[in-house]
Amino acid sequence: KENDYNLVEKMQKEILDSYLLDFSKHAPHNIVPRIRYLWESIPSQLAKENKKFIYGLIRKGARAREYEEALLWLSDAGLIRKINCIKKAVKPLSSYMDIRAFKLYHLDIGLLKAMAGISTSIIIKNDNIFEEFKGSLAEQFVLQELSCKQFVSGIYYWKSRAEAEVDFVITDGECVIPIEVKSGKSIQAKSLKVFMNEEKINKAIRFSLKGLKLNDNIINIPLYLIFNLENYIKEIKK
Repeated sequence: KENDYNLVEKMQKEILDSYLLDFSKHAPHNIVPRIRYLWESIPSQLAKENKKFIYGLIRKGARAREYEEALLWLSDAGLIRKINCIKKAVKPLSSYMDIRAFKLYHLDIGLLKAMAGISTSIIIKNDNIFEEFKGSLAEQFVLQELSCKQFVSGIYYWKSRAEAEVDFVITDGECVIPIEVKSGKSIQAKSLKVFMNEEKINKAIRFSLKGLKLNDNIINIPLYLIFNLENYIKEIKK
């Protein structure tokens, strides 16, 4: 209504500040510091090229056993989204989940932007300062959209024994569908091709800034059309 990005950023900061107060009010007192440390590490975890969650980035010498309860509290509160790695793309995907390898995403793209200290003006100008974090925000956006799709019955990611990695692997109850997210000009899909070859899957989806293209093995969907994903999946199944 006000068309004022500064007002939005002020409200985002107020929301984040209220979460910090909620940690102290509602979480067990003995884990409040660890909840805060873990929570505040999320932007730096997602800024890495390899977004696998690393406890050592929370604090020097941090161990999984010290932060498991804090992670569970944040997840149960709906403030973070935990996406596990799968070793094989075979249904049910949960049977091939690696419980030790996972990524942690934020609950909301706008709040993630605010936590990372990225101003709206930088995004609008497409400033180079924003370039390194653009991919993380694009993945966050796609994950949020996937999470609210009723037809999606599981969300994971995949990594090969080498360096190939697919951002998301979902199932709609019938098919396993790999998804790659591209936020830049290059839309090369080397990891998707490795995945499709190793897992014997003949259709994949790539979200990018490019136009809609449904007639290839790798289906390209513009990020802004993700709302129509279910219909595109039905189309490629024909």
